[in-house]
Amino acid sequence: MSNKFLIAPSLLAADPLNMEKDLMDVEAAGADWHHIDIMDGHFVPNLTYGVPLVKAMKKICKIPLDVHIMVSNPDQIALDFVKAGADLLSFHVEAATHSHRLLQAIRAEGALAGLAVNPGTPVEMTFPLLSGTDVVLLMSVNPGFGGQSYIVETEGRVAALRQEINRRGLNCRIEVDGGITDKTGALVAKAGADIVVAGTYVYGAKDRKQTIATLRDRCVNFGK
Repeated sequence: MSNKFLIAPSLLAADPLNMEKDLMDVEAAGADWHHIDIMDGHFVPNLTYGVPLVKAMKKICKIPLDVHIMVSNPDQIALDFVKAGADLLSFHVEAATHSHRLLQAIRAEGALAGLAVNPGTPVEMTFPLLSGTDVVLLMSVNPGFGGQSYIVETEGRVAALRQEINRRGLNCRIEVDGGITDKTGALVAKAGADIVVAGTYVYGAKDRKQTIATLRDRCVNFGK
C-alpha cells in the first residue's frame, strides 16, 4: 500500500444511471481508490449495493476497490466481497462477532483488512486488533446516508488512534469518511489521517480533477 496521501471518492454520491461514466471520470481525475459503501438496511437505515456490483466494477476499474460493508452479519458475508474483487474490505467492529478471526480471513484471501468504527464507539475498541489491521476507517458522520455534516470531534479520535499506532510502531493507516471537503480533510490529515473518503465533494464538483488536486494539496499541507 502506497505511503502517499490517498483520496477515495465514494460511489454513493455518483449518478446511479451513469455509474460507469462517473467511475472512469474520477479515475481520470486522479482518484486513488473507489470507495464502495455496502448497506443492508439493518445495521444502517439504507440499502445500497451488493456483490454483483463489486464484481462488475473489478472488470473495468483500474484503481483499487475500497469496500466498506455496513451490515449486521459481516462474519458471514465479508469474504464474498473479497472474492468478488475488493482490494480492501472494511467491516464494523460493532457488528462483527469475531473481529480478529475475520481480519485474518480477509488477509488470507489476499485483501487488505479494515476495521470501521462509528462516531459513538470509542476508538480504543480497535486497539487490541491493530496489529492485524491494515486500515482503520473512522466514520466522521453517522453511517447510512451521504451528504451529512462532518462531526467535529473526529480530529480528537484520529489523534488518539494515530498516537497508539505510532507508539506501537505499527503499519496501520487511518481513513476518515463523512462530510469531507478540503477544509475538513485538512483537519483530519493534520490529526493523523492519511486516507479520506469524499463523496459529494468530488462527485458533485464541476471540475473533479481540480477538486481532487485541491483536496490532496490541502490534506498534504494541512490547509496551508
